[in-house]
Amino acid sequence: MTLAFDFEVHGTPGPQGSKTRNAAGAMYESSAKVKPWREAVKSAALDRLSYDICWSPLREAVRLEVVFTLPRPKSHFGTGKNAGLVKASAPQYPIGKPDTDKLLRSTQDALKDAGVLLDDSVVTDTVAAKRYVLTGHDTLSHPGAVIRVWRLTQPKEPQP
Repeated sequence: MTLAFDFEVHGTPGPQGSKTRNAAGAMYESSAKVKPWREAVKSAALDRLSYDICWSPLREAVRLEVVFTLPRPKSHFGTGKNAGLVKASAPQYPIGKPDTDKLLRSTQDALKDAGVLLDDSVVTDTVAAKRYVLTGHDTLSHPGAVIRVWRLTQPKEPQP
């Protein structure tokens, strides 16, 4: 296994889930956070790719590792003299929405759009975590994600 690509994304992770149909019959994402998140991932990936002029989209089996850093809800913090302090009763891990699999879906699509992956179907292994800001390994000081893509096999030659 070889590390092929790693970078950080800054912004609020947005889940790509079910689509909803409006009154006119058009389909749209059920979460307004999807589009900004996909753009943030794509932009950060393209910035990172700008340093590698020989890059071509990964077409071999890859392992995707993502640690999503989510903001704590305001209800997790004290008030008055305890404002800014996390309550003892606040959960350690974000067990509510957004779902990890839906966060991965939007992130993988953005990696494809940026040209990191030829297609999201090349992702055969995933490791994903949701964490709150500054609560552990690979968490950021603000919402976003740490993303690593590992080659599981030798690169394939591009098809003509």
